Amino acid sequence: MARGRASGYDAQREAILQQAAALFARHGYPATSMNQVAEACGLSKATLYHYYRDKDAMLVAIAEGHVTRLKALVDDVAAQGLAPEARLRLLIHRIVAEYADAQNAHRVLTEDVRFLQDDDRQRVLGMERAVVAGFAEAVGALQPGLAQAALAKPVTMLLFGMINWMFTWVRPGGELDHDALAPMVANLFLGGLPALAAGHVPAIPPSNPTAEVTPR
Repeated sequence: MARGRASGYDAQREAILQQAAALFARHGYPATSMNQVAEACGLSKATLYHYYRDKDAMLVAIAEGHVTRLKALVDDVAAQGLAPEARLRLLIHRIVAEYADAQNAHRVLTEDVRFLQDDDRQRVLGMERAVVAGFAEAVGALQPGLAQAALAKPVTMLLFGMINWMFTWVRPGGELDHDALAPMVANLFLGGLPALAAGHVPAIPPSNPTAEVTPR
């Protein structure tokens, strides 16, 4: 008879990923060893192998888990049937909030995806492209001229340029947190500096609580 998994197995796998993501983000994937991950988790190396067969498996789980949550977020907002501007504002708010709780995973996705095996890398990149496409669709719905000129995606990438690098300078406990920055990003993107200076921040439409993405 097959031996069942011990109680708390999934929670331990998740805890290992949190530690691995922090180490990969701090030192880089190539420079981090299984020994370092085991030590950070308070486990023996043999016990660590019980949960993940190798470092590559942890990298796949971190990158794919993060981008899966981003894709679910985009799909959830799209399903709410909001007006174009409200949809885009909520997308910005939700993705900034997700990044706030997944800064290590996001850094790993941004910097270490190139170390994945080809099949895994292509799968993760495909999901990333789907996330960008969801934002580009929202941008195009708000400004149809951009879509007609094939500029919705480039403009979307400029938006991600603001969002993706927030994790490099926003610090926990600082004067500005992600909840404060999300509407600033939306105002700057949608209205430029005059909108930001005006300080007008429309209310964020409530999300469907049953479809909320759960950050790790």
